[in-house]
Amino acid sequence: MTSTDSAQTAPGTPETPGAAPAKAPAKDPWDLPDVSGLVVGVLGGTGPQGKGLAYRFAKAGQKVIIGSRAADRARAAAEELGHGVEGADNAETARRSDVVIVAVPWDGHAETLESLREELAGKLVVDCVNPLGFDKKGAYALKPEEGSAAEQAAALLPDSRVTAAFHHLSAVLLEDPEIEEIDTDVMVLGEVRADVEIVQALAGRIPGMRGVFAGRLRGAHQVEALVANLISVNRRYKAHAGIRLTDV
Repeated sequence: MTSTDSAQTAPGTPETPGAAPAKAPAKDPWDLPDVSGLVVGVLGGTGPQGKGLAYRFAKAGQKVIIGSRAADRARAAAEELGHGVEGADNAETARRSDVVIVAVPWDGHAETLESLREELAGKLVVDCVNPLGFDKKGAYALKPEEGSAAEQAAALLPDSRVTAAFHHLSAVLLEDPEIEEIDTDVMVLGEVRADVEIVQALAGRIPGMRGVFAGRLRGAHQVEALVANLISVNRRYKAHAGIRLTDV
């Protein structure tokens, strides 16, 4: 027997012809990408939620552009926020951003996205709009024909990569410069793991915040609808409640 013969691989090892290849270890779900260099655009950036998100991302070191239908209004809001935030009209904001957060009022959601379909093509879009109605009993969830605001966005933006996140955040806390950390989890939904992980990583840029995968876009309705319950909690307890997921 030659020395080569004696060095043959033992039966059953991956190197043996016909043996099953070694299974790759499962990816750590908290191994998220570096998103520090991405430009974040916020459509509806002059409203409370959009403005608050823009402030938090910019304060964390992200490059942020806030958009509005009126560029001068966006620029005025950006100057107020500081931290290098820029203001532009919605179309320019969409063109210049890598990730675009949709934080417009629900009643202008479809119209805004339809008008920006070309500018948003190829972009990662994060929809955080909550379709809600209000009556004397308080807030209640609306259900769009497509199933949710996020699914409506996906239908209107076939050339964009649509995800859903940042629904359960208090605009009061986001905008308060005295608050250093936002103690909450962000439920992130989407169809492509890489896109979801980018949004999770962005959420994690804000101190105290954590992005957690919460399923595909078909589950967005119940996530959006939960905001109605949080509004009831906040009214009863004079609070700014968010969401924390346990055992994750």
